[in-house]
Amino acid sequence: MRTKAVRLYGKNDLRLEEFELPAITESEILAKVVCDSICMSSHKASREADEHKRVPRDIAQNPTIIGHEFAGELVEVGRRWQGQLAVGDKFAIQPALNYEHGPVGILSAPGYSYRYVGGDATYAVIPREVMEQGCLLRYEGKGYYPASLSEPLSCVIGAMHASYHTTPGSYAHKMEIVDGGCMAILAGVGPMGLAAISYAIHRPDRKPRLLAVTDIDQARLDRAAALYPPQEAKQNGIELRYVNTAAMSDAVAELKALTGGKGYNDVLVFAPVASVVEQADAILSCDGCLNFFAGPAKSDFKALLNFYNVHYASTHVVGTSGGNTDDMKEALAMMSNGLDPAGLVTHVGGINAVIDTTLNLPQIPGGKKLIYTHIEMPLTPIADFAEKGKRNPAFAALAKICERSKGLWSVEAEEYLLANACELSH
Repeated sequence: MRTKAVRLYGKNDLRLEEFELPAITESEILAKVVCDSICMSSHKASREADEHKRVPRDIAQNPTIIGHEFAGELVEVGRRWQGQLAVGDKFAIQPALNYEHGPVGILSAPGYSYRYVGGDATYAVIPREVMEQGCLLRYEGKGYYPASLSEPLSCVIGAMHASYHTTPGSYAHKMEIVDGGCMAILAGVGPMGLAAISYAIHRPDRKPRLLAVTDIDQARLDRAAALYPPQEAKQNGIELRYVNTAAMSDAVAELKALTGGKGYNDVLVFAPVASVVEQADAILSCDGCLNFFAGPAKSDFKALLNFYNVHYASTHVVGTSGGNTDDMKEALAMMSNGLDPAGLVTHVGGINAVIDTTLNLPQIPGGKKLIYTHIEMPLTPIADFAEKGKRNPAFAALAKICERSKGLWSVEAEEYLLANACELSH
């Protein structure tokens, strides 16, 4: 089977190539990749190359396929897995294997570490390690892009599960956010922040009483409020407040005032900015937990913490960057039951758009960039479909489909795109 894939050879050295995949063994799977959501982690891996912890040292000779937020369907199932999986099954992959025998040891992950599996490819060989760790997950919902976005959703699911609180007089930690407590998501209207808002609102078990979401860009806050309106949150028992901290004279005081002065039980930080981390620390309640979610690019990133409060108010910090397999199963189950992550997607493109998008991701505004690997199409904002439709009827049809879903991507849009790919390539 031949595949077309984007491979990493060195720092900022990505190449779109076509090559032959090896025949699968009895412990492997041959899969068709349908779509991949480009993650900032792929940008970091491309920039750091063989200095990245998940990337092998020999990529100049043995390049790896990039992309780890992908979905597709199974084409050939190795004998070992027959009876458990079938040709045509739709899938997503949990890339965090935590398996010591991969190419770079325990940090090995599809989309970083492997020569023949990654999301920015037309076909891939899913290796034994993925299968043995139970990291190939069936998806039974509609479409493919929700399964692709299950990986980023699993990351915020993991962040909330990793939050913890203490019991006075005991050394037992209570895992999870405080049910009926106050939560803040700072710098929270980027793609991952939107995923966190959606999960906090829609999860079936525990929810905050108050959810404050901050940013300094009013347009981004307005878009978040349109996607996840306070009225919808109220129906689920949550007071949702979108807050522009740039408009506040004393953001800490005003944010704490929303809680009656008590502060927030759980605070998630979605930007690696020292002032945001310090603001998060300052608004914690007694026994409050700060989750530093945003991964900094610099290894010497620092921010001040109030250690008086650590000692006397039992405030504490945890850091997470991904979810585990159970988190991803939870994400897929929620999507199979109707949770639509389309609000995260702002751009759509083909495999020819992967290299420029990955290398320049921090400079491209908006949310998730969704790539369909079997088509060629420039990376295009959904908001530009109507304008492009003046010259291309296929884009005009896509624009009308997206208008029917509040300007968002949808299963209907995906199906039209895949059926009319040739007309969208110019």
